[in-house]
This record gives sequence, structure tokens and C-alpha cells, in this order.
Amino acid sequence: MEKATIDKIVPDISLKTTAGDLKLSELRGHNLVLYFYPKDNTPGCTAEGQAFRDNYRKFTARNTKILGASRDTLPSHERFKQKYSFPFELVSDPDEELCKAFDVIKEKKLYGKKFLGVDRSTFIIDAQGVLKKDFRGVKVKGHVEEVLAAIKAL
Repeated sequence: MEKATIDKIVPDISLKTTAGDLKLSELRGHNLVLYFYPKDNTPGCTAEGQAFRDNYRKFTARNTKILGASRDTLPSHERFKQKYSFPFELVSDPDEELCKAFDVIKEKKLYGKKFLGVDRSTFIIDAQGVLKKDFRGVKVKGHVEEVLAAIKAL
């Protein structure tokens, strides 16, 4: 599988979103913030989604779409999106195709047990479909402001 690489066009992956099927190439003409998070309805993931929601107009004013992605199911995403009034779509990636293309599956530890999970990460893709910036091992506080600054710098 082709991997997303800085300064190269991202692979044209088919996505299952809360708005239906979509290919990454269909978003060309807009900048894209693609953020990966571990799990719907968990504290950090909820706070991150709310921060993107609260700054949504600032992104759209810069011709930027937002997609949140995790391994959760579409029904889970639909409930999560509705509960917190997210104005952007969520991507369901249970087979980890998108996660693997962006290399966000990492070994994690919880209560002394090791497991593979989604490393909170954000990617900025420009209007031509080129990956311009990645943020890995993201801490939620202040992150959306950092992403917005990077969009303004495009």
C-alpha cells in the first residue's frame, strides 16, 4: 500500500464517511485537515472534536475542509457527530486502510498492557492533494490553533 509522504500527492483512498462514500481526490480544490483520533466519546477525542467544531468557520474561511478519522463504526460516528454538533464529517476506518496509509497505528500502553492503537495525529493536505504538514503524538490543548496557523501559512 502506498504511504502518504510530505510534499507528495496523497494516495486516493476511498473513505466511508458520515455523509457517504468519498475519495480523497474529490476534496481537491480545498485544503484538508485530516485528523486521526483513538475513539469516539472519550475525553481527549471529544475535546479535540469540539475544538475543531468551535473553530470550524475559521477553517472554512480559508477554503479548508475538516475530516476526523478513527477505527469506530459509522453508527458510532453518527451518534458522536450528532451529540457534539460537529459540522464536519467523520471517517470510519475499521480495516485501517487510511490509518496505515498515514502510518498512525502505534504500539500503546494502558494499565501495563500493550496494544496497537491510533496515535493522535493531524495532516494538512493542500488544494492540489499534496501532503504539506503532519502533526504526530498530538496533545489536544492548543492543537487546533497550531493547525489553523499552519493553514494560514500555506
